[in-house]
Amino acid sequence: MSGLVFFRTTARERLVEWYTETVGASVWLEQPGCTILSHGEFRFGFCDADETETEGILTFVYETREAVDEMHERLGAAVREEPHRNEQYDIYQFFAGDPDGRTVEIQTFEHELPPL
Repeated sequence: MSGLVFFRTTARERLVEWYTETVGASVWLEQPGCTILSHGEFRFGFCDADETETEGILTFVYETREAVDEMHERLGAAVREEPHRNEQYDIYQFFAGDPDGRTVEIQTFEHELPPL
């Protein structure tokens, strides 16, 4: 079993380029008016629309703090804060914004996770 998250956008091509070239996602499936991307086991899509949806957060989970720090450097001007430890959720994280202004979180869990 798996799932997808879709967002409406007025700038699909620009978003696909940003998520593939900057975040490291790949195109999983092209459909008429929609592109579905994959980043590990995470699948999310953007569909052409007359308005852009920016609600919600796309969270990308990495294995280590070093990988989070590398993404912090890679995202450059999109970054909204420095990486930091979040005690409440036992994670190391930072937030950024995609070209539509949608919130993107980059994080790693600081504890062992249960199996999927």
